[in-house]
Amino acid sequence: MPEIKRFTLMKPTMDTPFYIDFNWWSEQGQDPNVFLQEYLCPEHQAAFEQNQSVKIDWVDPQTGEVLSVDGLQHVLIQHCARQPDFINKHTSLVDAVFRILLASGNTPMTPVQLSKEIGKPADLILRTLSSGRIFMGIRPKFVQK
Repeated sequence: MPEIKRFTLMKPTMDTPFYIDFNWWSEQGQDPNVFLQEYLCPEHQAAFEQNQSVKIDWVDPQTGEVLSVDGLQHVLIQHCARQPDFINKHTSLVDAVFRILLASGNTPMTPVQLSKEIGKPADLILRTLSSGRIFMGIRPKFVQK
């Protein structure tokens, strides 16, 4: 039986965290790694040029659990996103939010938290991300109470 998609009537607020929904990319018929490769630093672009779907074992430093993670995303988060020019004054708002979420390991962040990271007003971030259009898979993460 096909999954029924339910729409929420909840409107994001300044306290609503946002995250990158990587399933959105496949729903759009796209491979996120093809897109993410553009964010790699020159050193790693060459390394991932031939093989974009490498899985690596990674140890979660908080739990000690060994997880199989996407190698491209791991390198992007652990190295490339830490380069000084990963976000600059010419980076668009949506792109800067996407990059901050990547750099944080896709830890959900509120508009207020994102504002502190990218230097744009939190209300502008909220209006942009809650406009009804999904940009780059960035969605609100509503917490069930």
